[in-house]
Amino acid sequence: MKKHLLFLAFSGLFLLSCSDDDTIVNPGPQDPDPVNYTSGSADFSTYVALGNSLTAGYSDAALFIDGQEASYPNMLAGSFAEAGGGAFTIPFMADNLGGATLGGTPILGNRLILDFSSGDPTPVPVSGQGTTEISNTLSGPFNNMGAPGSKSYHLLAPGYGNVAGVEAGLANPYYARFASGPTATILGDAAAQNATFFTLWIGSQDVLGYARSGGSGVDQTGNLDPSTYGSEDISDPNVVAGSIDAILQTMTANGAKGVLANIPDVTTVPFFTAVPHNPVPLDQATADLLNNAYAAYNGGLAQLQGLGVISAEEVARRTISFQAGESNAVVLIDEDLTDLTSFNPALINMRQATEEDLLVFTSQTIIGTLANPQDPTSINGVAVPLADEWVLTPEEQLAVQTATAAYNQAIAGLAQQYDLGLVDVNAYLTTVATTGITLSDGSTVTAEYATGGGFSLDGVHPSPRGYALLANQFIAVIEAKYGAELPEIDPLAYTGLYIN
Repeated sequence: MKKHLLFLAFSGLFLLSCSDDDTIVNPGPQDPDPVNYTSGSADFSTYVALGNSLTAGYSDAALFIDGQEASYPNMLAGSFAEAGGGAFTIPFMADNLGGATLGGTPILGNRLILDFSSGDPTPVPVSGQGTTEISNTLSGPFNNMGAPGSKSYHLLAPGYGNVAGVEAGLANPYYARFASGPTATILGDAAAQNATFFTLWIGSQDVLGYARSGGSGVDQTGNLDPSTYGSEDISDPNVVAGSIDAILQTMTANGAKGVLANIPDVTTVPFFTAVPHNPVPLDQATADLLNNAYAAYNGGLAQLQGLGVISAEEVARRTISFQAGESNAVVLIDEDLTDLTSFNPALINMRQATEEDLLVFTSQTIIGTLANPQDPTSINGVAVPLADEWVLTPEEQLAVQTATAAYNQAIAGLAQQYDLGLVDVNAYLTTVATTGITLSDGSTVTAEYATGGGFSLDGVHPSPRGYALLANQFIAVIEAKYGAELPEIDPLAYTGLYIN
């Protein structure tokens, strides 16, 4: 059923008699029949949301009050309130800056805004010092249990909200603000509220850290001990599945119903699509200079091909060539190339980027800068290859997509096993990235950085409008699964980009 009701005012001319003194009666505007919102077989009286930054309302590289209010769980709670839903509490940050301190020392940065002082809009942190102090713990319980940075297994980890462990990187600063105690778990604090309905969207961070680091971490598939993982590693799919299974066992133990969301293909978000592979402008003289500098490298590759060490295909992939124009590809390090340094130390694993490579959003801060301030020729991405952390190569993308597919297969199976609704966020955000979503006013929300309306300035997390569209995906699944009738969220009531 369509939820956006159009109230039509109309008037009619009614002939009351056929006499000469016939009168015209205007009944005035007529109210449509009211919509009877219902929860169906669900019970929204106590709703708890579990997840990471996507659940918390993280936006523009920070967590702040306006973003928390525009979180998809808070939007859902507003919709649920029309069908018997109860209060929804949020562990609000202290202000709208987003930064935070621990013992007075800044540990979290402020949210991003667009700065136009250079002529080109550039994302920069908003000025000022955030007043959120991590050690000032809040009294719960809180219905929004989203903690930015959480991987699937973190929701079960005792001490994940221990303030004393934050500085050492052993605890989560966001959860530390509202954990019920130093040994508490996110799952335990959520379960203590005896939820009648819950949403769970977890697992994206289990692969996102690897992707955002340009594949600098390790694919831990096959390693079932998450205590050995680094923050930039890909979690083993069995670890993710086992963690989600444990969460669902606990949350459904008292008969609560709920909805799961799967994991999007993170390589489609603006963080990986905003920076082109070929952003280097060169004049003819500089192009000639660079080609002369790389001649020895290219010649060394040809010699090793002649010796049968590498194939002609790899030589073609590794050969570096520049030309005058605006669109020269950057030079990068690729760990998956054949190691030739035993033959010649100068033949390092470098090549130029192609359309298949994804330069991470933060690479724009390094491309074109000097690796050595004393050497004006040491230009990063040109004379000095970009390090692995700045580029997600096709091989690294495959690792991300393989893990994502395995996570999503497990999530779909668990949704069926526990008889819960499943939101296909992966398919939905792929649509946003490919064709966009057309709204009622004719505008289209896309994944274009800063102008598309779907994502915030960090290039990873949705904008308020993007969160509203996602909330409607949850509502559609809840209605279909539980026979509920709920008001949709109007995405046009939320901004596509914070302007200050």
